[in-house]
Amino acid sequence: MTKNPAFWLIAAFVALITLSSSIFIVDQRERVVLFQFGQIKGTDFAPGLHLKTPFLQSVFRFDGRILTLDNQTENFLTGEKKNVEVDFYAKWRIADAGTYYRATRGQEIVASDRLASILNRGLRDQFGGRTIQQLVSDRDSIITEVAKDAADKVKSLGIAVVDIRIKSINLPKDADVTDSVYNRMRAERSRVASDLRARGAEEAEKIRAEADREAQTTLANSYKKAETLKGEGDAKAAEVYAKAYGQDPEFYSFYRSLNVYRDAFSGGQNIMVLEPRGELFRYFKGDGK
Repeated sequence: MTKNPAFWLIAAFVALITLSSSIFIVDQRERVVLFQFGQIKGTDFAPGLHLKTPFLQSVFRFDGRILTLDNQTENFLTGEKKNVEVDFYAKWRIADAGTYYRATRGQEIVASDRLASILNRGLRDQFGGRTIQQLVSDRDSIITEVAKDAADKVKSLGIAVVDIRIKSINLPKDADVTDSVYNRMRAERSRVASDLRARGAEEAEKIRAEADREAQTTLANSYKKAETLKGEGDAKAAEVYAKAYGQDPEFYSFYRSLNVYRDAFSGGQNIMVLEPRGELFRYFKGDGK
C-alpha cells in the first residue's frame, strides 16, 4: 500500500466528487426531472435527498410554485359585433414535470405563450356569444366555462390552471360606440323597470280587489248577523208585550188609544172633523164606554 500523501489526497477528492455526483436534493418549491443519455428516467421526486448514477445521470429543475400569466390587453368581439378591450390574468403550476419538459423543453415562456393562446380562444368564444350587458353581469360563468375548457387542453403541456380572473372589460375609446352602448343599456334598464312597475301595479290591483271583496263579504255577514239579532230581539219584545198585554186586555186597548191620540194630535196645525160618538173618543168619556 502506497504511503504517498498526494495519492490519498487525489483519491479522497475523486471519492468526494463521485459522492456529490451520486446524490441530489429536491427542494419543496421545485419539480425535478432525472435524465440519462438524454432520456427521462424519473420525474416528480418528493422533497428531500435522492440518489442517481454519477456522471451518467443529470437533474433538470423547474419552479414548482404557482406562476402568473399576466396577459396583455386583448380586443374581443361581442355577440352584438362590438369590440371590447379585455384584461385578464391566470395562475398556473406544473402538474407533470415529464410532460411539461417534453412539451416546452422546460421553458416557462413557451408554456406561458401556449397557455395564453388557449385562454384567448376560450374567452373569444365566450365573448362572441354574449352581449355587453351579459358580459358585465356574467363574469363568473364566463370564467367557469373558460377554465373547464382549458383544463383538458393544458394537460398536454403538463400544467394545471389554478385560477383565471378578468381584471377589466372596457369599451374602446370611441365616443360614438360608448354612447351607443350606454343608450342601449339605459333602454334595456328602462324596459325592465317598466315591466316591473306594470307587474307591481297588476299585483296591487289584485290585492285591492281581494281586500274589497273580503270587506264586502265581512259587511254582508255582519249585516246579516245584525238583522238576525234584531229580528230575534223584536220577536222577544213582541212576546214580552203579548204576555204583558194579555194579562189586562182593557189596559192594552187604553194604551193603544193613547198612542193614537199622541200621534194624531202631535202636529200643531192638525184639524180633524169626527163624530163625538166615534170609537176614537171612547176614552174621552169618563167610563171609557
